[in-house]
Amino acid sequence: MGGSLVPLPLKLAYSLFLVVLVPVYWRNYGPANFLWGSDIALFLVFLSLWLERPLPNSMMAVGLLPFEIAWCVDFLAGSSLFGMAAYMFEPDRPLLLRSLSLFHLALPVLMIWLLHRLGYDRRALLAQTLLAWILLPLTYLLTDPADNINMVFGPGEVAQGWMHPVAYLALGMLLLPVVVFLPMHLILRRACRPPPDGRS
Repeated sequence: MGGSLVPLPLKLAYSLFLVVLVPVYWRNYGPANFLWGSDIALFLVFLSLWLERPLPNSMMAVGLLPFEIAWCVDFLAGSSLFGMAAYMFEPDRPLLLRSLSLFHLALPVLMIWLLHRLGYDRRALLAQTLLAWILLPLTYLLTDPADNINMVFGPGEVAQGWMHPVAYLALGMLLLPVVVFLPMHLILRRACRPPPDGRS
């Protein structure tokens, strides 16, 4: 199949958003913030948009789409369900930062649209599992437990204390592929067409 599958204005608008978001987040949150799965998704979706290759977006659909949808539901409920979007309702947090975080509303829509346009690459399950097995230990080693990025120190906002931190990390690395990635892979493999010829 020839021709572009992603409109150029969408590519440019997404790129412009990242040009704004990256320096603002870097200055206010620091570089470790970009280890968040949602931020990784921003960059991999960027690759799928420009390269028009389905694998990066498929990986994020397998690994992050359930969490992004949960964030959206929590935000629309005023963060009364999961607490994932609670920071969006903190009046002391700068409005610019909260406004930029609204990307969580658009990202799952864009990911689903790209699945429709580019197809679902079945290699995503293995690729996303390998990425998680790299990302989670890096997050554990490089970030402050108080920030609990990617929940590598506990299931909520604070670090857990009921098991050894390394054992908790290992448990998460084992459960994520089984509980989240594999079910999503099975759903997407059934619901989405494979990539067009030459775009795998």
